[in-house]
Amino acid sequence: MSETIFALSNGYIGIRGGFEERMGGNESRSIDGIYLNGFYESVPIPHAETGYGYALNTQTMLNVTNSKLIELYLEGEQFNLTRGTIIEYKRFLDMKNGCLHRNLVWRSPEGREVEIKARRVVPFAHRHLVAFEYRVKALNFSGKVIISSYLDGAVENHVHEEDDPRFSAALGGLGLKVKRIIADEEPVIMLQETQRSKLTLVCAMDHSLKDGPGAVKEISRDDHSVAVNYYFDLNEGETVGLEKYASYYTSLDYQVADLAGLASEMVTRGRAIGFNVLLEEQQGHLEKLWETASFGIDGDTALDQALRFNIFHLFQAAGSNGRTGIGAKGLTSEGYDGHYFWDTEIYMIPFYAAIMPEEARKLLEYRYSILDSARERARVLDHPRGALYAWRTIAGEEGSSYYPAGTAQYHINAAVAYAINKYIEMTGDYSLVLEFGAEIIFETARLWKDLGAYIQRKGNRFCYNEVTGPDEYTALVNNNFYTNLMAQWHLDYAYETACNLRDNYPDQYKRLAEKIDLDQKELQAWKQAADDMFIPFDGDLQIHPQDDGFLDKEPWDFAGTPSERYPLLLHYHPLVIYRYQVCKQPDVILAHFLLNDRFSLDQKCRDYNYYEPITTHDSSLSPSIFGVMASELGFYEDARWFFDLSARLDLDNCLKDTHFGVHMANMAGSWMNLVYGFAGMRTTGGSLSFKPYLPEGWKGYRFGVRFKGSRLKVEIKGREAVYSLSDGEPLSFQHRDKEIFLAGGEKVVLSLD
Repeated sequence: MSETIFALSNGYIGIRGGFEERMGGNESRSIDGIYLNGFYESVPIPHAETGYGYALNTQTMLNVTNSKLIELYLEGEQFNLTRGTIIEYKRFLDMKNGCLHRNLVWRSPEGREVEIKARRVVPFAHRHLVAFEYRVKALNFSGKVIISSYLDGAVENHVHEEDDPRFSAALGGLGLKVKRIIADEEPVIMLQETQRSKLTLVCAMDHSLKDGPGAVKEISRDDHSVAVNYYFDLNEGETVGLEKYASYYTSLDYQVADLAGLASEMVTRGRAIGFNVLLEEQQGHLEKLWETASFGIDGDTALDQALRFNIFHLFQAAGSNGRTGIGAKGLTSEGYDGHYFWDTEIYMIPFYAAIMPEEARKLLEYRYSILDSARERARVLDHPRGALYAWRTIAGEEGSSYYPAGTAQYHINAAVAYAINKYIEMTGDYSLVLEFGAEIIFETARLWKDLGAYIQRKGNRFCYNEVTGPDEYTALVNNNFYTNLMAQWHLDYAYETACNLRDNYPDQYKRLAEKIDLDQKELQAWKQAADDMFIPFDGDLQIHPQDDGFLDKEPWDFAGTPSERYPLLLHYHPLVIYRYQVCKQPDVILAHFLLNDRFSLDQKCRDYNYYEPITTHDSSLSPSIFGVMASELGFYEDARWFFDLSARLDLDNCLKDTHFGVHMANMAGSWMNLVYGFAGMRTTGGSLSFKPYLPEGWKGYRFGVRFKGSRLKVEIKGREAVYSLSDGEPLSFQHRDKEIFLAGGEKVVLSLD
């Protein structure tokens, strides 16, 4: 678990928090790894019984060249924490500076004592670089000390659970292969290739010695690794410091012929900058982000720490290049094969749009970069027009082997359109629509029109059959409430966007309409389908059924299900789960959150009271949404329980799987739980509003958001809400339905009552 908790990333390179040295006998219990966002191998999906249109390959994010490996020898004794005696030990993640520290004192089996201080940083300002500092002090001996620093290409993926569909597929023999090592002098360079995706990776390494006596340097190598060895005669009390720089470049972004030169240049530049300056740059970058987030909880240190940890990982995860997304585990593990899902758009983009809007835009640019793949996937599923985004992917190809809980979740199209709208609501940046957003909105809306049909037995309403909503404990149903409602919203949004472009940006609209062959007749068909959409509702219970047949199922026997049988998906065949009223995560309740203004408070309350007791929360996507809605409905005990679970999900290993990587969507959800839940923030129709309250036991909380270029700080303390506008244009918003206006530098204090 600690390798996950201490992971560092800059959105391009991710490095788990394992030790620099090999662990010998304990190595098999450690999941080690370094990952590059978007770098993958194409792995065949082994269908025992295949069918037309089944996904044939999955893309698996690869564990790449191990550049953190450093070995230490004291008079021939190899330093290893599994041997000898640990006298002092401390390891901590500095989230203010973005640096991992490890300080220890170790006594070897023969009695030699040494102090080791190790630090590492993955710089935001230099996306292809990672830097290590390794300092050794001889405490009670004088003698020969060897420090060997490696690039190790004999790496493989680790995350594979035979009976757990949540984790990575086995690679078989498809790991990276070492093709060439250049090691005549530093920087040393290793070139590796994938076997099926035909991608090339180059990793370079350089060093700088600080303090201590002079050293003899020797470079050694074998078929899959290269080492730079330093030999010292170290006296008692002396310290030697080694700074190590490694860089990664791939053929996804650069010509193969240029990779070695780029990698070599980067480590040379890193060495010239130096570790301490890189750390200062990292601190400056994070200082700006923390200032924008302006986060804090007063009165609960554990929750304050947990939410800061979650926000720090969100800072680390964004790729910033428009060609990559954010995996379900970020870059902390190859769990879920490193795939990107819909939860980026529904859970993460609201955070980025409010704190790091430039990152939100880049994530949407990534979706545009794979739009052609989505078009191709739609054709495979017999849709002559439009686009269907892959349920799980890296490069755009569908990587889900189980279509009932994968491809059938067509609602991913609405998620992408919703994220575009959320970004525009928060930023006011309509240029995104003009440049590429409209094409995504229109092509994905086309899929909705072609997927549905007017069904006479449903009053000739527009319906969707054989779809799967967000709740993965119910699959292949007719008229999933969430799917139908989000499709209706999406079709309306596409129609309104087209009308706005046609009327106000006629040149851009004409070019796009010609490019994708869009006409007024098709627009009217979208609008008509939206107007005629079938939305399930049960008049007897006065609730929204999750789908046409959900209320006809027998309720799950929760009282007879022991705690060790959760999560259900690991202990029951899907068909067993599918035939009962039981939910893995919010479905109807998620729709209430996303389209909040479409339902009365009474309706939300009835639906919440029906679905919460039958939801297992086996998904990490569940607690935050239920928490937000519990806050809105005044179920404050529920809201605190869900928030506490969401906030500390990974730090406390609540789902017993943190060792397989963090839960990125939940981390963003915990922020939403505070901001959209306790503070009641909404951005409906592009207007900003708050309905805050103070959870019992807290003294206060605070956070910051960017809204249409202005930076607003919100602080709740006691019975008061304090709003202050840090910078940007004057801002209008509502506090408990009262209109507030602030200009730059102004603040207002208002009652919570």
